[in-house]
Amino acid sequence: MKIYTKTGDVGETSLFGGRRVSKADLRIETYGTTDELNSWIGLVRDVNTTEAERTLLKDIQDRLFTIGASLAADPDNHKLKTPDLHEEDVTALENAIDEMDKVLPPLTHFVLPGGHQHVSYCHIARTVCRRAERLTVALHKDEEVHPLVIKYLNRLSDYLFALSRKMAHDLGAEEVKWLGRKS
Repeated sequence: MKIYTKTGDVGETSLFGGRRVSKADLRIETYGTTDELNSWIGLVRDVNTTEAERTLLKDIQDRLFTIGASLAADPDNHKLKTPDLHEEDVTALENAIDEMDKVLPPLTHFVLPGGHQHVSYCHIARTVCRRAERLTVALHKDEEVHPLVIKYLNRLSDYLFALSRKMAHDLGAEEVKWLGRKS
């Protein structure tokens, strides 16, 4: 399999299923952002995380490939078989959030991203996740997107926020509260 095919040299690419579309197509932007998110998750997995967190982050990366396959598939080709996302995948994120919440102080303010480089990686992943979610919602207005994809991305951004707080807690990093300017 060649890495380069030259078929995209005029600004088009193929969806899974064969249909050619512009590389500026919303569907391409959506699964491209999901791929970007997957890369950030890989970076988060490579930094100061526990074995259990690394395992879940690897599972998340697998689910993001599943989502990417779904988003890359030609919605008009109903014969295509793509991997499935399951409600249990959302539940796994919720369970992880609940476990982290048990050791974290209650959230009383908005939190400014930062405090430690590893925490910042989590916040970047979270914001890229929110962008992937927004693009997926926009795509869903025009073309079929499985509702579980949107739900998973929404819960994943919540998980990444909780993980950023847990990392800050574990690293002893300051969690900077946003208090707003006093005029």
